[in-house]
Amino acid sequence: MRPAAWNESGTSDFVLLGLGAPPSLRPLLWAALLVAYLATVLGNGALVGLIALDRRLHRPMYRLLAHLALLDTAYVSTTLPQALVHMRARRATLSPARCGAQLYVGISLGSCEALLLAAMALDRCLAVRQPLRYAALVTPPRCAALAAAAWALGFALSAPNAAAALRLRFCPGRPAVDHFFCELPAVLRTACADTSANQLLVYGLGTPILLVPLTFILASYALILAAVGKLPSAESRLKALSTCGSHLAVVGLFYGTVTAMYLRPRGSSALPARRHKLVAVFYLVVTPVLNPLIYSLRNREVHAAARYALARLRGSRSELR
Repeated sequence: MRPAAWNESGTSDFVLLGLGAPPSLRPLLWAALLVAYLATVLGNGALVGLIALDRRLHRPMYRLLAHLALLDTAYVSTTLPQALVHMRARRATLSPARCGAQLYVGISLGSCEALLLAAMALDRCLAVRQPLRYAALVTPPRCAALAAAAWALGFALSAPNAAAALRLRFCPGRPAVDHFFCELPAVLRTACADTSANQLLVYGLGTPILLVPLTFILASYALILAAVGKLPSAESRLKALSTCGSHLAVVGLFYGTVTAMYLRPRGSSALPARRHKLVAVFYLVVTPVLNPLIYSLRNREVHAAARYALARLRGSRSELR
């Protein structure tokens, strides 16, 4: 039988089972997720604002970083506000259309981030290996083209996985998604149909979306390390590596969690669903909170831009008085 589309299978709203926390811990968990969401929006928003307002940060590295901050904000905003509302509701449900939209946008934004991290690795590689030609090689139009390509390819390469999931046949009634949002693996486990083709598609598209950018990033940093090793002084080597350390930390956080979720061995599907939820919480909640901190804590240029912005704010307040 041909798998029927969601609106042909008798499926009504999807029931989201949530994080499965004990009732006594739900208020604390709700407050923690709310704080994490506000910190993500404010932290990434502040970083984008500093990059937009301070001309000293109008450079390719910071332009790409602004795109990363926007991606993180959009990614967490597609799922966490809805999860917070559902935690206070008696019954957490999503219509098939909203569930499908959340599934597609979530996959797409994650794919965009993987490709954008590869673009940032290319930028750092050229900055270290071609410092004299860097300004000519990485111009603002080329930087904008790299960012646009990451956005476009992320949404285009994610469409087949979302379309294949939307065509699955689900059991009539209210399918129970054992997660706090409509994530692709959780939705596939809910289907009343053979999902082996979907699993193959996840692995097949996961290669260009995740592993190819990761391979490119690792190759870029191998070239960076080779170039840094040839620098004459320890101070110059440390300065070159410090510009790349933040990016490597973000790459490790992103790929360590997303690869564990989408490209884990097929036999691991029998693992408890709560472990999958913990991994999802890490890459969906923790990583977007940490990214602006990682890029700003040891970045003197961001510190200078923040001090300048605060000085301007104080000056404008004193003039109003």
